[in-house]
Amino acid sequence: MAGSEQPFVRFQEVQKSYDGETLVVKNLNLDVMPGEFLTMLGPSGSGKTTCLMMLAGFEVATHGEILLDGVPINNVPPHKRGIGMVFQNYALFPHMTVAENLAFPLEVRKMSKSDVEAKVNRALGMVRLDDFGNRRQAQLSGGQQQRVAVARSLVFEPDLVLMDEPLGALDKNLREEMQYEIKHIHESLGVCMVYVTHDQSEALTMSNRIAVFDDGIIQQLAAPNVLYEEPVNAFVAGFIGENNRLFGQVRDISDDICTVELEGGGGTIKALKINVDKVGDRTTLSLRPERVTIGPDSANSPNVVDAKVVELIYLGDHIRTRAVVSGNEDFIVKVPNAHGHVRLAEGQEVKIGWETEDCRALDA
Repeated sequence: MAGSEQPFVRFQEVQKSYDGETLVVKNLNLDVMPGEFLTMLGPSGSGKTTCLMMLAGFEVATHGEILLDGVPINNVPPHKRGIGMVFQNYALFPHMTVAENLAFPLEVRKMSKSDVEAKVNRALGMVRLDDFGNRRQAQLSGGQQQRVAVARSLVFEPDLVLMDEPLGALDKNLREEMQYEIKHIHESLGVCMVYVTHDQSEALTMSNRIAVFDDGIIQQLAAPNVLYEEPVNAFVAGFIGENNRLFGQVRDISDDICTVELEGGGGTIKALKINVDKVGDRTTLSLRPERVTIGPDSANSPNVVDAKVVELIYLGDHIRTRAVVSGNEDFIVKVPNAHGHVRLAEGQEVKIGWETEDCRALDA
């Protein structure tokens, strides 16, 4: 990320309503720094795409102000904002060749023929399509079309590129390949990118920071590792990565540790006090599957509870173990497929355990 402390994009108290009553974006305050790759992540209807469309100029904010490099742009039309844009459906011109598609945004800016040719060739090289300039859209695979769309958004060298679910139409392998492609382009150019997706693994792979949206509000804004390791509420914990949930009631609080009595007669455990206020509060406990030990290895853990294995799935590097724990029938433990790992059988009753700092007491 660039060293400048001044945000390149700023949302100030931005609201958006389509019907004059219901807010789909609620009092959004968000800064995006120069050179940053920021992802807006959330389920359908959470407000993330509306925020991107307001930044692009295709939607108008109902309230508040959007600034680009310190300049208010609420009343600036999209074509004068100088922003590159990539859509899920590519939006290429089918009657044009790849080179002509890339040349179009340069020609409308009245660039000379020699400058257009140089910039088109540079953009094609950037996405590894040097020999594809004369092909048309129908002659390209889905991944190649998306590369052209990315190149076209970058060819006029904008300071900001917006991407709206750009990989949603690709198959799994292509999507993963393009994630790294876009990440490496961002790293080499240092351009500011704002990316919208509902795919949390995509967001974790590519972003400097992620803004997790729900119900028109940013629930948490942080680096990928912080979101995964330190979710601030039950929504973020459940939306980012795989997460086990146990329910209970707070029985004691001592500094940043609370004692929780599990529902369903599961006993008491200790967890980090994150989003509970007082003794008697109901809480959702958040625990990542890879932080749980099972069988004899769990004996030395500060938290140990009973479990019953109901399903074992072999996934190569680990055995995905589903168990019933304190009423939760979908409690997952990832057992590493390493030398000497514990052998389990479906129907087996076992002990599982975890460290106190790996368990977070969140909102009910």
